Amino acid sequence: MREYLLTLCITAAVTYLLTGPVRKFAIVAGAMPEIRARDVHREPTPRLGGIAMFFGLCAGLLVADHLTNLNEVFEKSNEPRALLSGAALIWLIGVLDDKFEIDALIKLGGQMIAAGVMVMQGLTILWLPIPLVGTVALTQWQGTLLTVALVVITINAVNFVDGLDGLAAGMVCIAAAAFFMYAYRIWYSYGIEAAAPATLFAAILMGMCLGFLPHNMHPARIFMGDSGSMLIGLVLAAGAISITGQVDPDVMKLFSGSERNAVHQMVPVYIPLVMPLTIIAIPAADLVLAIVRRTWRGQSPFAADRGHLHHRLLEIGHSHSRAVLIMYFWSALIAFGALAYSVNSASMWIVLGVVALSAVGLALLLLPRFTPRTPRWAEAFVPPRYRRRREQARSGAVAAAAAGPVAVGAAPAERTAETVPAREPGPHRKLNGSTALSERTARVRTQERERA
Repeated sequence: MREYLLTLCITAAVTYLLTGPVRKFAIVAGAMPEIRARDVHREPTPRLGGIAMFFGLCAGLLVADHLTNLNEVFEKSNEPRALLSGAALIWLIGVLDDKFEIDALIKLGGQMIAAGVMVMQGLTILWLPIPLVGTVALTQWQGTLLTVALVVITINAVNFVDGLDGLAAGMVCIAAAAFFMYAYRIWYSYGIEAAAPATLFAAILMGMCLGFLPHNMHPARIFMGDSGSMLIGLVLAAGAISITGQVDPDVMKLFSGSERNAVHQMVPVYIPLVMPLTIIAIPAADLVLAIVRRTWRGQSPFAADRGHLHHRLLEIGHSHSRAVLIMYFWSALIAFGALAYSVNSASMWIVLGVVALSAVGLALLLLPRFTPRTPRWAEAFVPPRYRRRREQARSGAVAAAAAGPVAVGAAPAERTAETVPAREPGPHRKLNGSTALSERTARVRTQERERA
């Protein structure tokens, strides 16, 4: 455990220290795109944060290679090299996209090639434990197709959710923490060395996200861009593939005792099928909803819009930081709920706890829709928006009386200017073609109608 923690800290430190220089480089290189209609931030912010995250990944793998216990991962398995090869390719594509904004189909092809590179070096799904069926061995083509599909889905799910400051990095960090606990339990409790690469990948992924988050929290000083979101998505998928397709369920020796005990003990075997989905449940749901929404409108599935889950949270009335924290809450609930169920599937307290926390999460989601009624004795201690309407109406009347009556001899235009507040130009006041009037002409005509 200490060596995993050391690797995590080194990865986080390298990522954190390199993010500042990378930000200056991004500004000099012009990797600061114009603000788009779907963007939430109001000022141009540099991208290319994935550069620091990639070098953090390299530092974590380098340190782990020189540690006594983790060195066996590199000697007995080729998976770390496969991860580094695929990560380098997907990172290069992301850097080019952050700078030049390449086509979406080209990025999709690059994601498939990066997954293929990992498959060629041995990081692939060999078998699947299917409930009520057992362990099913996959052919080479079946394993390759399933591996590529899982990598592409995970990368795009993380990329789609990267819309608010600190959202993608925080959600992936929570998912990596849950996955680390699960993989470490398989490796330590059952003594299965094949789970060690997945444990290492999860520790490095946590370090990458924790090192980048201080620079990316609201208000963000730098964005990770596609070079970062696709990178952490690939590392997350690599860990899921490693422990799902490389760990043989028969090695755990779970088929002993009564049939009921065997069913409960088989839960850790079935969880690898569910865990890759639970840790990206929120991004995956956002991805599916986005594809359905855009296809229904006749748009490309890769066309950008403002219909993502985090955009809807902002429309409901949540602040930027609160929307991010709510997404953190749901990610942690799903990931750690599945983790707790894998440890003790027979406990009803886990199910009740998940249900109770889900109710709390729904209350937090709907909080802006309700205005709490503050007791009269506490109205002096809360902001005016939480006071009763009668108190607000009374304060408005007092303010109007303090302003004093309008002079009797004042001109109608003067009364209008003093008593009627200026209206902001809204959509109904837009000028349209030849019927457009200048502000001066509109003001004159308004005064003429009032005199009449």
